[in-house]
Amino acid sequence: MAKAQNLELQGGIYHVRMDVPKDVREAFGGRRVLSQTLKTGSRAEALLQRLPILHAWKLRIKAVRDGKLLGDGWQEDIVQTLEDLDAITQGQKRALVGETAPPLPYVDPAFKAKLMNSPRFKESIRMLVGDHLKDGIEGRIKIQDELNRGLKEMLQKLLGTDYKLTSEQGQELEVLVKDPASYKARSPITKVRLASFRTYRLEHHVALKTVNQQESKLLNLSEHLQTTNTKLDFDSVSAWLQGMKLSSKTKQQYLLAGSQFWQWAMQHEPQWRQTFKGHVNPFEKHTLPTLKGKAKLDAKRKAFTIEEVGTLHNAAKEQNLGTLSDLILLGAYTGARIEELCQLRKEHLITVDGVMMFDIVDSKTVAGIRQVPVHPKLTALVDRLAIASTDGYLVPTDSNNKYGIRSDALSKAFGRLKTTMGFDRTRVFHSIRATVITQLVRADIADRLIKELVGHETGTVTFDVYSDGSSPKQKLKAISKLPTLTNV
Repeated sequence: MAKAQNLELQGGIYHVRMDVPKDVREAFGGRRVLSQTLKTGSRAEALLQRLPILHAWKLRIKAVRDGKLLGDGWQEDIVQTLEDLDAITQGQKRALVGETAPPLPYVDPAFKAKLMNSPRFKESIRMLVGDHLKDGIEGRIKIQDELNRGLKEMLQKLLGTDYKLTSEQGQELEVLVKDPASYKARSPITKVRLASFRTYRLEHHVALKTVNQQESKLLNLSEHLQTTNTKLDFDSVSAWLQGMKLSSKTKQQYLLAGSQFWQWAMQHEPQWRQTFKGHVNPFEKHTLPTLKGKAKLDAKRKAFTIEEVGTLHNAAKEQNLGTLSDLILLGAYTGARIEELCQLRKEHLITVDGVMMFDIVDSKTVAGIRQVPVHPKLTALVDRLAIASTDGYLVPTDSNNKYGIRSDALSKAFGRLKTTMGFDRTRVFHSIRATVITQLVRADIADRLIKELVGHETGTVTFDVYSDGSSPKQKLKAISKLPTLTNV
């Protein structure tokens, strides 16, 4: 129903979508679908907000069909052509006075052929040569200047003939021809290209959160290129990274976003391929500072002790943070990730071979999809949560952001709690998971069985591919060896 009205719900947020007719796709960068977020989860609001966007898209399609339009980024192409013409002129003038002229820049063969086949251009050349040849070198230099001016005027007229220019484009073109340097270079990472990149990645099932985060990073780079008036190359990317006060790990994520966009554009954007033909990926081979020795150890996330987990649980209880205190207990006796716990529903409480299990059906990794026994210390808590549930989830929370993540508010609440208790940024909710793994190791539980319980791959074909894993009773025996939290 939503798609029939040009709406699609993605992670709780409506997007307006429209199929691009085949005959005009080239003008839209080859895109098959136009999509734009409406930034609302209300269908009533989305139905209204989609109308002006659909209208604008339909007007553009009509304009393309009525006459050929200049594509996105046309200014860069024009400025580059004008600069090439100036370089040719300067080179020819230097050659006339005996200096070594630089190699001629590449000129689009189609453009060159169109000029040479123009009767008006040929007549202009004949008149120029006839008027100035008699003046020797000085005359020949004047010929080069006149040719430069004539070619620029011809370029302007050819564009006006071949394309349907808006009044604004016509005025901008006139200014550029007179003074190419007046144009402030735009970033090649345009909103149109980013929209195409977004559509491509969503169609290939990349998580919406990942798409949005990387798009934000690319917009940051685009703004840097425009602000600094620099081209996209290794040096500009390096300067961009140096200007951000972020960790090397975070900067690496920025480089990954840029590299994935570059690879996509090289494969799917003809204009990009032409512009960056022969260029290396500017997001590769950057050297970022790395932590070593003690500094690396100090920055690493650390496990809580059993006593500290018990203290955190009691503090949450004393501060009337009942849901958070329950969540800490669930984490302490399962080793599960916080979002895995928050996604557990009543139907995920199953009994296998007489053992009650948490059926974790969704996780960040394939190995994370697993069944974990309910620790004896959790039986009463799980029964209470199941009875009290009003929406089917064991852990109640009002948090459900646009990506469907239920743990967001509880994760922040835990962050505030642990900070007030003096723990630094190396201790997070995930540290409880590290606590569980540490205790299982100290209880002499087999490495393979620990990985099954916490959802890590064993790294061997024998166990990851061929084995169905340990039995429920083996898992229960192992997890029952976790020590009881103190003061709980």
